[in-house]
Amino acid sequence: MAVAYLGVRGDGVADGLHGPVFLPFTLPDEEVLVEFGAPSPKLLAIERASVDRVGPICRHFGDCGGCRLQHWRHAPSLVWKRGLVLEALRAQGIEAHVASIVDAHGAGRRRAIFHARRDAKGTHVGFMRMGSHAIIAIEECPILAPSMAMSLSVATDVAEILTKSNKPLDIAVTATDAGLDIAVKGHGPLTPAESERVVALATRHDLARCANHNEVIVERRQPLMVIGSCRVAPPPGVFLQPTMQGEAALAALVADGVGEARNIVDLFCGIGPFALRLAAKAQISAFDSEADAIAALIKAARGVSGLKPVRGEARDLFRRPLLPLEINGFDAIILNPPRQGAQAQIRELARSRALRVVYVSCNAATFARDAAVLIRSGFRLERVTPVDQFRYNFHVELVGVFIR
Repeated sequence: MAVAYLGVRGDGVADGLHGPVFLPFTLPDEEVLVEFGAPSPKLLAIERASVDRVGPICRHFGDCGGCRLQHWRHAPSLVWKRGLVLEALRAQGIEAHVASIVDAHGAGRRRAIFHARRDAKGTHVGFMRMGSHAIIAIEECPILAPSMAMSLSVATDVAEILTKSNKPLDIAVTATDAGLDIAVKGHGPLTPAESERVVALATRHDLARCANHNEVIVERRQPLMVIGSCRVAPPPGVFLQPTMQGEAALAALVADGVGEARNIVDLFCGIGPFALRLAAKAQISAFDSEADAIAALIKAARGVSGLKPVRGEARDLFRRPLLPLEINGFDAIILNPPRQGAQAQIRELARSRALRVVYVSCNAATFARDAAVLIRSGFRLERVTPVDQFRYNFHVELVGVFIR
């Protein structure tokens, strides 16, 4: 059987008697031997390998569900990811200039969420097994940044303390300038004895902070991140771009997209990766559903002299999007919604007199859907730039600039 192309989730696709056959870990132009049966076809052998096939960098590749493309040479994978953006736009009938993809893996991921479970055989800490909710216990993760070198060891020790409750845990580990920041979910309230053990663990591993369900258990040093000229103290478990280089690349594209705007609104702003950089030259109004993120952004801005005014508001933009009368006074609108996009807010932007919109997206399909609404209202999609900070995966981010 011949593999014709890669699907949107990184599986090789071959033409079968009854339709497309999806084959994980295969590549275009490969000849493969497949056994058909329930629940899905099984790859038995690669009879003719692609010239772009390479050996994986991780011993867990193929079992761990985190990476899907370690078997593919990097250069063609970037071309494919740019193609995903092109195809998403074409599916909505949109023709636009799509720039070359920006490789923003940098030093690697600065944040990881480990899953932990306890059973009769002991405590298991790692990532989800491919196509399953079962955990594969891992010994390494080479896509993590050097600052995350101790993250798996720390997560394992946290799990040894807290999985005795027999509850499944998610343990988020983030590298900050002050050290590792740990945020646990799934356990429920800690007992005094558990809290004492977590405090001792934080001392033993020299952690910056440990939190459980956003309640800080111990903070030995305030976690800090530098954004522009500001030092931000992120709330426990807050959303961050996965790599430092990725955040910087997106911020540079956003800054270029807003041009000379002097009054900017930043929607779904998080802790301010765009707002705090742009405040050096423009007045900023920032909105996000997370009140703690807004508070951290405002506090960081107040700690730096020379910035333009920055105001923030906690607001659910899915239920209460900014209305045209609120939007019309801004020179440029930035939005960076979750994967589901921003349908409600896009409808209001389409109805407004806005002239410039910069849309940051981690989902090409929902971006294209929202872009079509803006284009029908008179916007022109001037350019789209894909950004890859999810090496070895099928995810791709992008920045689109719309002008009326």
